[in-house]
Amino acid sequence: MLKIVNVVRSSVVVCALVGMATSVDAQTPVSKLGPLLQPRTSSLAGRSRVIVRSVNAASLPGVTFLIQQLGGVPGRPLRILDAIAADVPNAALMPLAGNGLVRSVALDRVVRGSMDGTAATVGATSVRQELGYDGTGIGIAVIDSGVSTWHDDLTAAGVPGSQRIDQFVDFVNERQFPYDDYGHGTHVAGIIAGNGFDSGGARAGIAPGARLLVLKVLDATGQGRISDVIAAIDYVVTNQARFHTRVINLSIGAGVFESYNSDLLTLAARKAVDSGIVVVAAAGNAGRNSQGRNVYGGTTAPGNAPWVLTVGASSTQGTNDRGDDIMAAFSSRGPSAVDRAAKPDLVAPGVGAESLSAPGSTLYRTRTQYLINGTVPTVFMPYLVMSGTSQATPVVTGTVALMLQANPTLTPNAVKAILQYTAQAYEGYDALTQGAGFLNARSAVDLARFFQSPLTTPLPSAANWSRQLLWGNHRIQGGLITPAGNAWGSDVAWGAAKTAAGAPVTWGVQCDPGCTQPTSSSWGTTCLTLDCGVVVWGNVTSENVVWGWTCGGADCSVAGITLAWTPGASGTSGAWPASSGEDTVVWGTASEDTVVWGTADEGDTVVWGTSGDEDTVVWGTSGDQYAELDRSCEEPQLEVI
Repeated sequence: MLKIVNVVRSSVVVCALVGMATSVDAQTPVSKLGPLLQPRTSSLAGRSRVIVRSVNAASLPGVTFLIQQLGGVPGRPLRILDAIAADVPNAALMPLAGNGLVRSVALDRVVRGSMDGTAATVGATSVRQELGYDGTGIGIAVIDSGVSTWHDDLTAAGVPGSQRIDQFVDFVNERQFPYDDYGHGTHVAGIIAGNGFDSGGARAGIAPGARLLVLKVLDATGQGRISDVIAAIDYVVTNQARFHTRVINLSIGAGVFESYNSDLLTLAARKAVDSGIVVVAAAGNAGRNSQGRNVYGGTTAPGNAPWVLTVGASSTQGTNDRGDDIMAAFSSRGPSAVDRAAKPDLVAPGVGAESLSAPGSTLYRTRTQYLINGTVPTVFMPYLVMSGTSQATPVVTGTVALMLQANPTLTPNAVKAILQYTAQAYEGYDALTQGAGFLNARSAVDLARFFQSPLTTPLPSAANWSRQLLWGNHRIQGGLITPAGNAWGSDVAWGAAKTAAGAPVTWGVQCDPGCTQPTSSSWGTTCLTLDCGVVVWGNVTSENVVWGWTCGGADCSVAGITLAWTPGASGTSGAWPASSGEDTVVWGTASEDTVVWGTADEGDTVVWGTSGDEDTVVWGTSGDQYAELDRSCEEPQLEVI
């Protein structure tokens, strides 16, 4: 139970803590209610749209009957979670949660939806032109506002009159034929798989050979419900083999009010990942407040979950030169609320993205100044310029399709690891801003090919690679990721200490720059000229937690070279030792549970967590840093971001 001595001006914190201090009994009716429903139990009036999760699939019919008996109206079944959406009286919330067939009850939150240079900057153009990969054979699910009835850029190459939309499913109005009355989904689809027909190829997407499964969850105003998103994920998983779906794009996000281990939206995303599907989600657009100050902690769900590939936004500044790329000011920073997870995973171009328009849609009618013509005469303006992490996310989704075409054996963990390892980390940005760095699509595809045939494919390398993994809340660096690492297995959750079988997680080998023959597949074992020992993830003792080593040819015990968390004295924070004179980035916990994530703009320490039952919960260096992250506890929204 947390004791809060000082209350900071942040409703994110207030909302997130609701329920944590309410009950310690996991079996009580109150504890089964989501934090946003608990305040509603005191009202005998009004109704709430909820998602009711049963204890198992066999109990779902009984739960449906119970909802009806309590005056509720059952809605769409969500079989991926053994759950059902429903509209129930607030007076029924406690009796519903108190039933033994019910595992949990959550608010069905509202959701809203918020290039030619992009492909060249990230290296996707060279992947298509030099390596011949364009996403062919890869199915991508776009869960958004739909797709335009027709667009030249979505036609299949050499097949007049055919579009690369394998299936359209409408969870909003249940229509049978493709449409996009908001326009956001069409824009996202174009970034992923547009072929640039109306622009002579100039505005082609990242993977123009990929095929799309489009699932509409947002209406003409860009709003929807998370129950529809969960139902869409369920549809993708159920029909995975039918449509060859390997990737899901979620350019939408909800506020974070509970742990990713209990939020039904993040749990649905995990079901997809466990099925071998890479889930790519936007980080959000809450990177700055109204005073123009950078803020931390704005990552949205499901991008707050470690198993999701979370994307922030960078800006190419209108050039194809990677050297002048910068972070987009609006891009949300980590860590995530509640769990304090390190996010985003990486960033990609999301400013001024030129992609497909949906004639007649809300965005087409309201953003006329951002509509642009192509080079082919058309009745409507075929392209629209938009910015956001919504636009950065499909850039990564398209890149994942290229990687999977090059190496279909890649698991979701391997995909994320390769993307992070080959990303380019830029000076001036911490890991909670840029993640592992800026997307490098060409290098990611090159390393994906090596993973498929490590004995015959030359090991690719580039000086600008980050050569690091943000494994959960810990930075793993100084080594080489290899296909032999067990971290890529389907039984390993990203950030976990051990596999499901209890074996220590390994990522690859660590080599001195002059070495060529590694001696072990365990990260931390060096080349033949060094003997620093195997680093065992999860090797926790009362004195120390060891997460990694960087030897560089020297004795591993030399101060400043061994990266080991040093607990502080009672009631104080511990620290990583500095390395190479650079500012230390701290990823870990001290003996008193203080979690230190980095520094604010003025250099003040930002602390995320607690330092003991008697100490203040500190969420930032100033209360107004979080003004723009205010979320209404009454009606949180899933946003197009």
